[in-house]
Amino acid sequence: MPANHRTRHVLRYLPVLPAVVLLLVFLAGPVLWAFHASLTNAGLTGRHARNPEWVGLDNYQRLLQDPVFPLSLALTVLFVAGSAILGQNVLGLALAVLMRRARPVVSATVGTAVVAAWVLPEIVAGFAAYAFFSRDGTLNQLLGRFGLGETDWLYALPMVAVVVANVWRGTAFSMLVYRAALNGVPAELTEAAQMDGAGAWQRLAFITLPVIRGSIATNLMLVTLQTLAVFTLIWVMTAGGPANASTTLPVLAYQEAFKFGDIGYGTAVASILILVGGVFGAAYLRLLKEQRP
Repeated sequence: MPANHRTRHVLRYLPVLPAVVLLLVFLAGPVLWAFHASLTNAGLTGRHARNPEWVGLDNYQRLLQDPVFPLSLALTVLFVAGSAILGQNVLGLALAVLMRRARPVVSATVGTAVVAAWVLPEIVAGFAAYAFFSRDGTLNQLLGRFGLGETDWLYALPMVAVVVANVWRGTAFSMLVYRAALNGVPAELTEAAQMDGAGAWQRLAFITLPVIRGSIATNLMLVTLQTLAVFTLIWVMTAGGPANASTTLPVLAYQEAFKFGDIGYGTAVASILILVGGVFGAAYLRLLKEQRP
């Protein structure tokens, strides 16, 4: 390879060098530190905070013996499946399709209302959802007008409450992704299908969805990884309770590391969360690769 051609080849990658450096410092660095800390008995205070000792895989062995960990893992999968894969994804697609058919005023009003929840800081959204689902909250006040009994939703059905709250807060992202994707569906395809007698559901199932399948896979990957990391919303609403009934992996990691002061064990939980995210990410990337022509 000639020297000048090699130089041009190297210079081509210079614009992305700052982004690569930032990713290494602020993403890869903390991830590697978390894996390293999970192999020690590092503490938040005391002797182990100053001089942590190497314990190998002891923290991961504790995870296998901890009855809260499998519950937390199952609740995390349930939370992601309910609020991201089914909730945000399906509701976002439905809103995008309906808003495309609605009048401009209705579309703009619905879009503004949905996006308003998304732009709220997560802690503000958490307090709003807590005020809605609490025993004396808005939901029970509305149900009381119809003579229905009061339910302590955050105690009786904590996972349902946090799933619905996360769907409310995060659906706007999926809606915006699908609105952009639907604008790229060729009009002549749907018009030809309509002329051939295809109904609305048939056009959606056999024309629209296959055309935007790449956007569906991308959106699924993004909302899944975002939902895996949700902590503040759950912590504000239920703090993982009652009796660990809403303790997802991020909540468990926080409790172990900062409530009980066991940094090593907390980072072991966080490392498992990273691996779970990697599994989801790899599955979606494979799905995206299969969607390419």
